[in-house]
Parts: sequence; C-alpha cells; structure tokens
Amino acid sequence: MNAYGALAESYDRLTNDVDYARVVAFYQDILDKEKLHPKTAVDLACGTGSVSVLLAKQGICVTGVDLSEDMLSVAYSKTAEMENAPLFVCQDLTQLQLPRGVDLAVCALDSLDYITDPKDCRKVIARVYKVLNPGGCFIFDVNTPEKLQAMDEQVFLDEDDDVFCVWRGEFDKQTKICTYGMDIFQRRGDLWERSEEVHEEYAYSQAQLTQYLKEAGFTHIEVFGDGRMAPPDANDQRIYFKARKGRVKCRTI
Repeated sequence: MNAYGALAESYDRLTNDVDYARVVAFYQDILDKEKLHPKTAVDLACGTGSVSVLLAKQGICVTGVDLSEDMLSVAYSKTAEMENAPLFVCQDLTQLQLPRGVDLAVCALDSLDYITDPKDCRKVIARVYKVLNPGGCFIFDVNTPEKLQAMDEQVFLDEDDDVFCVWRGEFDKQTKICTYGMDIFQRRGDLWERSEEVHEEYAYSQAQLTQYLKEAGFTHIEVFGDGRMAPPDANDQRIYFKARKGRVKCRTI
C-alpha cells in the first residue's frame, strides 16, 4: 500500500486546517533573524506543493522534491498559471541531487519523521548539506516523541462531502515508530471507493537530530518551539530546527 497514493487527490481537502502561510511566515522570521534573503530554495518532501507555491510567490526560485508521483501531480496542477512556477522533481531524499546549489532548504509538516531508518535520516541530512550553497540555511520541523507516543491506540476521523478518512495510531516503543493505518473512502458519483494506506513516522529526539546535523557539517544549530522564536517547552508537540552551512573562507597568500 503506497503512502500518499490514494490519499493524494484528497490530501488538501483533509488538511484544510493546516496554515501553510503561518509555516512560511515562521520560516521568514528565522531568515530575518539570520539576515538571509534566499534567491533559491528546495522544498523537501513537498507533497502537493503548498509550501513551494508560497515560497515561489515571494520571488524565490523553488524546486519541490517528493517521492510520490501522485502528490507531485496535484502540486503541478496548482502552478499552471504561475509566472515563477516551482519545478517539481520525483526523487528519493536519500538520493537527493540538484543541478545547482540552493540558498535555502525546507522540510515541512514532520516529513523528516517519515524516514524511519535513522541511517537514512543521517544520509538525507548529509545530502541536504551538499546541495546548500555556502552560508545556506536548512529549516525543518518534526513531531516530538511525546506526541507520537500519545498517538498509540488513538482513532481519528477526517471528512468532507466527498471523502471520509479513518485512521488509527499504534506506537512501538522498541522501534520508536508510530504507524497510522488509514481507511479512505472517496466518492465516485453515486458510489464510494475504499482504499487503504499505511504511514509510519520515527520518533526522533532533539539530541539525535542535532547530532546528525553536526555530523553533516552544519553549524549555528537552533531549536524552536512550534511557530515561536523561543526554545521548545514541554507543551510543544512540534519543534523546528534551523542549521547553517558554513561559508567558504578565502585563504590569504
């Protein structure tokens, strides 16, 4: 069962409560603090392209990367009449390659948690470091381990007039993986089509991700609470990371 296959066409309707403008505004707060004005960016695990589109509307040249062709198809449909349309690429983040470096890399909505093997997560962060220009910035968010643990045995429902989605969470303390089993019902005329998907997220700790960033070469690492320019507290269920790639120093002769 391919994650974000059947879900792709209904994803935006089921997540209409997500404030993408707020997410991008928080990116801007961080960039302002760093005194950065990126001209190019990569939106990692871009999904249906909502963040990519908002960044592009700010005049940034954006490349959106995602593994799901179905999600990218929806993303592409949003950009048909855009002057500065993002470029969308189907690519595994563990194999991330771009034709040229970028000033900014972002990864929104706990997408990094979907990399359930810590070795692969290390690899992705190292790849991001390589595609950033010197002085570039990497911003991403993850769900806290406490949030994912609390999902165990919880049942959730999302719906509108044309789609009905029931999902159940199970957290495995040994593997640190939260599994979401989804039943999706989508209206097809007078009938409903049922499909299933399984999504998994790994509960990365703040210390773990900080270590991976340092191993890749990142510096100026900071961690923020959800949408706040302040360190996270015990009530935060989502935290943000900011890290910088060092500038190349010219040697004097």
